[in-house]
Amino acid sequence: MFDLYDLFVWSAIAFLLVLFWRGLGAREAALGAAQRHCEKLDVQWLDGNVALQSIWFKRDGQGRLCLRRIYLFEFSSTGERRYAGSVVMLGRRVQSVQLEPHVWQ
Repeated sequence: MFDLYDLFVWSAIAFLLVLFWRGLGAREAALGAAQRHCEKLDVQWLDGNVALQSIWFKRDGQGRLCLRRIYLFEFSSTGERRYAGSVVMLGRRVQSVQLEPHVWQ
């Protein structure tokens, strides 16, 4: 039979799996946002990837507690130099996409 400790361990494992699964959805949304923003501004999105910089709790506009994730990516405007960009996610929603000041061609 299961005792209380086993129930706690399985609950913790299930919670971590759900957190990981939802994180993958947020990462996919950040990938799409970075790609669309780079296309819109006619800059080259490098490596086709985003990297998680930070994760923390923050309240959304309706007062609900969500995870705030910041993803970093790199882009180039001339093909010679790399610049940094970031995507801020609140839950699964894109809050902002920002690009570092860069030189235009």
